[in-house]
Amino acid sequence: MAENVIELTDDSFESTINDGVVLVDFWAPWCGPCKMLTPVIEEIAGEYAGKATICKMNTDEHRDAAVQHAISAIPTIILFNGGQVAKKWVGLTTKDDLTEAIDESLG
Repeated sequence: MAENVIELTDDSFESTINDGVVLVDFWAPWCGPCKMLTPVIEEIAGEYAGKATICKMNTDEHRDAAVQHAISAIPTIILFNGGQVAKKWVGLTTKDDLTEAIDESLG
């Protein structure tokens, strides 16, 4: 895991997403598209260090938050702003789409 990417658990999920702009990548180790997205998430984490929080959540190990946010397919990425869902992507998406949404949320 890259140094700027936080690995969330069910216990840490709520307190983390309520703190500013937070991008959460819901993934699982067996998911091919999730693996393809990992370098993009790590790049974004490096670029937004100190501005936005970038997280990954393994849905195999931590199911509660995934169920709470109706994660039915992975990868799913949710951008939270102050604990509220600002944007949601299901499936592969581009770095540009993610950074544009983060920039909008940062204002």
